[in-house]
Amino acid sequence: MTKTMISLAVGTLVAGLLAACGGSDGPVAVTTDTSVSNASMYFNRTATFAVCDQVGSSCASNDVTAAEIVAASGDGMTLIYSNSPKGEIGFVDISDVRAPKGLGTLAMGGEPTSVTVLGSQALVAVNTSADFVNTAGKLVVVDIATSKEVASIALPGQPDSIAVSKDGKFIAVVIENERDESFNKGALPQLPAGSLVIVDVAGAAGTWKTRTVDLTGIATLYPTDPEPEYVDINENNIAVVTLQENNHIALVDLASGKITRHFSAGSVDLTQVDLTDKRPNAVSFTETQTARLREPDGVTWISNTQFVTANEGDLNGGSRSYTVFNTDGTVAYEAGNTLEHLMASIGHYNDKRSDAKGNEPENAEFGRFGGTDYLFIASERSSVLSVYDLSKANAPAFKQVLPAGLAPEGVLAIPARNLLIAASENDDRSILSRSSLSIYQYQPAAATYPTIQSVNRADGTPIPWAALSGLTAAPTGALVYAVDDSFYASNRIFEIDTATKPAKLQKEIRITDPNGKIAALAAVLPDTKDPLTFDDTDLAALVNADGSINLDPEGIALASAGGFWIASEGAGSVNDASRPVLSANLIFKLSASGVIEDIVQLPAEVNAKQLRFGFEGVAEADGKLVVAFQRAWVGETQPRIGVYDLVAKIWQFMAYPLDPVSSPNGGWVGLSDITALGGGKFMLVERDNQGGPDARIKRLYNINLTGVANGATLQKVLVRDLISDLKAPGGQVPEKIEGAARLANGDIIIVNDNDGVDDNSGEVQLMNLGKILN
Repeated sequence: MTKTMISLAVGTLVAGLLAACGGSDGPVAVTTDTSVSNASMYFNRTATFAVCDQVGSSCASNDVTAAEIVAASGDGMTLIYSNSPKGEIGFVDISDVRAPKGLGTLAMGGEPTSVTVLGSQALVAVNTSADFVNTAGKLVVVDIATSKEVASIALPGQPDSIAVSKDGKFIAVVIENERDESFNKGALPQLPAGSLVIVDVAGAAGTWKTRTVDLTGIATLYPTDPEPEYVDINENNIAVVTLQENNHIALVDLASGKITRHFSAGSVDLTQVDLTDKRPNAVSFTETQTARLREPDGVTWISNTQFVTANEGDLNGGSRSYTVFNTDGTVAYEAGNTLEHLMASIGHYNDKRSDAKGNEPENAEFGRFGGTDYLFIASERSSVLSVYDLSKANAPAFKQVLPAGLAPEGVLAIPARNLLIAASENDDRSILSRSSLSIYQYQPAAATYPTIQSVNRADGTPIPWAALSGLTAAPTGALVYAVDDSFYASNRIFEIDTATKPAKLQKEIRITDPNGKIAALAAVLPDTKDPLTFDDTDLAALVNADGSINLDPEGIALASAGGFWIASEGAGSVNDASRPVLSANLIFKLSASGVIEDIVQLPAEVNAKQLRFGFEGVAEADGKLVVAFQRAWVGETQPRIGVYDLVAKIWQFMAYPLDPVSSPNGGWVGLSDITALGGGKFMLVERDNQGGPDARIKRLYNINLTGVANGATLQKVLVRDLISDLKAPGGQVPEKIEGAARLANGDIIIVNDNDGVDDNSGEVQLMNLGKILN
């Protein structure tokens, strides 16, 4: 497939999870390894370049662009990336690693599928096929200094991956001739067959000659249709080629053009994995998958006798892992379920991919930094790069994980400059995702990501988490509590120790209703039979058979009497038949163990105005609950701040004046979390629904409810504009800042909601802003 290639290489060190399973193809375990080297050196992101910021483009445009594969000039100062949707390559100046600048683009006259560099020239594989049957391509040679085409060499089909030998004598181009997935449900074989093209580099580019290596007849599954995917070359000029759909691997001697060895990529027995795409979502590492075909995509040599495959899967497989192979086809190491568990522990597990291929390891690369050999694995569906220390033979030791843009494809190591680049191809402004180039620097500093990592459950699997929404702090120490929202079923409260780096998610508390509080409330609600009105049937549907609850917890606060308050946002709008009311906005009083003790409702006349943008935050102070509504409801112009007297059991409401929309992408502005500060004061998160280059409003404001009459409009005071804080980690600004809390020492903590990694990179930034309140 025209997927992409990764040239990465990085390294850093210290604890985490180690995939330890020796050379077996069977089940594996996760352990911790602290024996890796260079413990003071880590990779940290310094900047992100949005491709829409390229010269001649605009991030205020909906035009789809991409950075899929990335290469660098010989001095490491200029990046060259392939932009398939635009049919061009782009150039970026990274002489300042904290301020990359676009240098312009060059049209390719087709679809660029891969790019690499030989000396002063960029080599671009370009697909010029008319369709899936009439395939064609070309190798375009570009002078990097002038950004001009030097030569074009015809290729006998649709190219994908490209690699250059270290001595500069050979170029290897995979001719994939990918299948038409809409024809016969994508079943193979589909001709014409793919192949490997060897370009002999001698003389001027226009005189280079090509040879074609026939790859048919070697694979067992579809011998007439090899569909080669990826290629890498070792120091002996042996090319390793993955035949992904065939679950096969070939070794080719580039000098002679002969296949010297080929073998099946084999299969893996996976245990403690989640294979079910649940609705609503719930991660459960309790399933087993036997004999799962690896179907490798990217591949990299780690020595002249071993290489690593990223087992993404495509047609019938995908083992969610990476594998170290010897050149005789034997397995030296299999990562098994460890990538899946790693993703769950850092909040990057994409549960909507559980029934498919999980995190989807897309590619692998090897590099040496500071005298240490490292392996790098890019997970397409979890949007991270995992880094492993290869100091110990046949036992990769996990070092760190790096956040990337949505769907990382190309990765490039620049050891001479201690840099790593990740190219993330997804570009869709409607879901706030812009294709990007992430820049990381190998430096003598602690790893800055992840910001939260969970401990293991009793069964040895990590506590899975994501979609954090709402935050509250313990009265002493550095503990905070968060909730997950309606992306997940059987909602939970998480206890997080922010005194550690990363913060340690050390406890999960399931919300349950063993005493039938929801059923009791349902019993007094009418059955309206009106799909636009919340009634007893809708309420009863919130309870699962095991007593756990499916809510939309958006806010959390500690209760003065012990336990928690949870603000659950209602689903649906009273004036929208396409989004009927399925639940009301409710406040739940929970015990410390998550048992529902009481339920607070809004007045009926307020519920009659419900829009789907309801409760977002809750706080308790002075015998009252204070809730923030996200947006204005039917017939209103401003969102409400609701105040509920716990003794008198009556509501009062004030109007909150939102800042006007200022994003070039439009959208809306609303409220998120609310935090009690004492003396009638509260801190609110105000944000727009935009991310990346379109983000404009991420702010903290204070309000004072002292003496404010029912129905009045509140005054607000700016505490902090968060945009600079959110840009500081070097990534794109996240959309949803949904949690804020004040620690006992006065520090303000914020966190973003990563939407359960659904159309989201999954990046979570838990930030300590310090003592920013006056």
